[in-house]
Amino acid sequence: MECNANGKESVGLDVLNYDLEIEFSEFISTKAGVKGLVDSGIVKVPRFFLSPAGVNYLEQTSSNGIVNQVPVINLEGYGGKRRRTIVNEVLQASRTWGMFQVFNHGVPSAVMKSMLESVCGFHEQSNELKKDYYSHDSTRKVWYYATIQPAHKTAVWKDTIACQFENMTEDFEALPLICREPMFDYVKHIVELKGRLCKLLSEAVGLEGDLLELMECMEPRKVVGHYYPACPEPHLTLGTAEHTDPFFLTILLQGDIDGLQVLHQDQWIHVPPMEGALIVIIGDMLQLISNDLLRSAEHRVLANWKGPRLSAACFFYPNGRNKDRNYGPIEELLSDKNPALYKEITHAEYLKHHGVHGSCGSKALPHIKL
Repeated sequence: MECNANGKESVGLDVLNYDLEIEFSEFISTKAGVKGLVDSGIVKVPRFFLSPAGVNYLEQTSSNGIVNQVPVINLEGYGGKRRRTIVNEVLQASRTWGMFQVFNHGVPSAVMKSMLESVCGFHEQSNELKKDYYSHDSTRKVWYYATIQPAHKTAVWKDTIACQFENMTEDFEALPLICREPMFDYVKHIVELKGRLCKLLSEAVGLEGDLLELMECMEPRKVVGHYYPACPEPHLTLGTAEHTDPFFLTILLQGDIDGLQVLHQDQWIHVPPMEGALIVIIGDMLQLISNDLLRSAEHRVLANWKGPRLSAACFFYPNGRNKDRNYGPIEELLSDKNPALYKEITHAEYLKHHGVHGSCGSKALPHIKL
């Protein structure tokens, strides 16, 4: 759930050509993030967080009736008699919503709770203890930042700690102690779940169950912990801007405060927290290789009077040794009646493309259609 350009999330102050540039710069220089603003006692949202004139995000949402609930899938028995039912549910959810919640997924509730507590613990420690991690250079293994949107000339109402890795055992050593062990344990379990989801998604589109794993396109590469402080004027800003994920797959854990929404049939639909559940989000690259059989989810997070809202996301995409590998629609899915819809592209190239065409608010995938 990130906004990347050229593989980096940069401040981009050179494109913020308006009178708030100094305020932006001062905000970033504190290295205290959005939580620092809240701790200072502000009662109004600073101007550089404000949405476009006239937009009230809290009035844009569907009533979210029974017919508009994000699919919830029970994975119990996925290896037995219920497998075909589960595969069909995964296909239907992935092609119509691009997002679904799963339970009986095998990740212990204690591990999920510890993960969220560690995210909270990092963000709520003193600024002296966390400011050395503050950076907008996403080439680092570990960094903490407030999200800046140069294209929109705004910031959003959240702080994030991120860790990207090739080797969990080695790279997680760069994490601060307060969240190192909980994040390691959580990601280890999420990787096991991803393996099961890969098989289900492969079968859902009519492929051999191990094909997606053999493609090495969905490796665990990045984990983030988001902290959304209580906002004094939540109708004026967002916690995360609308976007699709420029990855293959995202698995998201959210705490007990809502805010996540998915765009479905041109309506923003709430995805309420469900105890013990995890959220699976189809990324742009999975839509590309499935030739539109699966669809990426456009989603966002509202700001909230309550707080802090906590969430953790694990992103799956090719590892470094496959950085130059081209990915296009899977050959077994193509025919004369179902030709390839997209050109081949490396994931690194798609990240750059997404930074230009799809970062924080617009769709990037249509721009690489054949």
